[in-house]
Amino acid sequence: MTSTAQDTSAAREPRPTVEHRLDVTHVDGDAYEVDIRGHRLLVDQPVDAGGTDIAPTPVELFAASLATCVAFYAGRYLQRHGLPRDGLRVRSEFTMAADLPARVESLRLVVVPPPELPAQRQAALLAVASHCTVHNTLHDPPSVHIEVER
Repeated sequence: MTSTAQDTSAAREPRPTVEHRLDVTHVDGDAYEVDIRGHRLLVDQPVDAGGTDIAPTPVELFAASLATCVAFYAGRYLQRHGLPRDGLRVRSEFTMAADLPARVESLRLVVVPPPELPAQRQAALLAVASHCTVHNTLHDPPSVHIEVER
């Protein structure tokens, strides 16, 4: 086997599995606190859905998770190429499915690059941003197991 083949096969070795944990605790009404590595955020429901609207909904955080992941990857692309990240934005729009089960039917993300991004780098920026971890997860969904602790 050539050294190139060895290098290629070594690059394909699976990464070690690392388990991450977060905890969600009821606060009041439809509000919940999420604890992620000591960072705390709230989720709630709009008033018309029975909540107090003191925080985003879980579905809004889902869309925000994708948008921030895309922004992070786009930002790293800009950084690697010595381009400023000032002005980088990602807008996310989503629609809910009209039928059951309740779910997000579609997501649209628009990357607004900094004005200094050369036109010839836009396609590469989009390619990198489109392969963020959250987007990859949506394309190859994880197994999900929900259980009740005894």
